Amino acid sequence: MLETKNIIIGGITGGIGSALARQLVQSGHKVQGFARESERIEKLSSELDIEIATLDATDPEALVDYFKSAKDELGHIDGYAHAIGSIFLKSAHLTSPEDWQKVIHTNLDSAFYALRACAPIMQKQGSGSFLFFSTAAAQIGIANHEAIAAAKGGIDAMVRSAAATYSSRGIRINAIAPSLTDTPLSQPIVGNERALELSKSMHPLGLIGQAEDIASLAEWLLSDHARFATGQTYTVDGGISTIVPKPKA
Repeated sequence: MLETKNIIIGGITGGIGSALARQLVQSGHKVQGFARESERIEKLSSELDIEIATLDATDPEALVDYFKSAKDELGHIDGYAHAIGSIFLKSAHLTSPEDWQKVIHTNLDSAFYALRACAPIMQKQGSGSFLFFSTAAAQIGIANHEAIAAAKGGIDAMVRSAAATYSSRGIRINAIAPSLTDTPLSQPIVGNERALELSKSMHPLGLIGQAEDIASLAEWLLSDHARFATGQTYTVDGGISTIVPKPKA
């Protein structure tokens, strides 16, 4: 049996974050996290009997304080999953500078700030694992994804560089790149029957992902089973970024 770990999840109340929290708790790990939505925090904290803080992941100093406090309480931070992001679908000429800055700030800045805040703790420990979330749209060109693809593509590059920087300290850093996944964040698309059917038709498997599909890989990457995996972005997208399906007869 693998060792019980202390795992922190940023964006723990989101679709993928909460699915990951449930899987980790079920596996016997110690889970904590943070998010912004107080109502969701109370609900998930009560459901799983875990500690969840209210925190804005785009505040770099708040993250430093949070991770220091978590380290003092837990004694050891074995893994951090950054399940924070947004969906923004507009072509470049329709994207305002304010929208662009918000997409970069929410997705890329928050990821860098979390890495910056937690890496010193894991360095002193001599071990740890980071997991970030990219998007399949950073692997293949999909119309109207310019801003989000740029932000998540930055995460891919950050993961590779940081994995090289911290590998000698026993720290692994990876990312998962899902395609459209059925979560509260994606409801404007998933909740629209026409948009949902169009999205399914774009995927070779003819369906979209569920949060649990992504969380199962996330749990593996945070575990000792993945001890030889670092610097990678694992794409989980029903084949949309790599294959052209055989035409239906």
